[in-house]
Amino acid sequence: MGEVRAVTDATYDETINAGGWVLVDFWAPWCGPCKAIAPVLAEVATEREIVIAKVNTDSDQMTAGRLGVRGIPALYLYHDGKMVSNKAGALPKPKLLQWIDEYMSAADF
Repeated sequence: MGEVRAVTDATYDETINAGGWVLVDFWAPWCGPCKAIAPVLAEVATEREIVIAKVNTDSDQMTAGRLGVRGIPALYLYHDGKMVSNKAGALPKPKLLQWIDEYMSAADF
C-alpha cells in the first residue's frame, strides 16, 4: 500500500507535492519517542495508501526550521501538497490511525 522513505531538505518539497497522502515524521536518532513511533509508522504504511516521509532533523534541519518544528517527533500530514494537520509527540497506533483517518475520510480538498 504505502511506503516509508527517507527524505532530505533537498527532496522534501518534491515528496510532499508528488500527490496523494504524505505523513512527514521529523525525528532524530537520539530521540526515544522517535524510536518508539518508528515501527508504528512502518505498520501504518502497510495499512494505508500513504507515504511516510522521515526527515532526520540532525542531518536535515532547514525544513524543520522553516515549518517551526520545536519538538520531535513532529508529524505533518499532507494531501496533494497541502498541509492539512500536524501533531507533536509520539502517538499510540490507534490514536495515530484515528487522526489520519479523520482527514482521509473527509478528503475533498
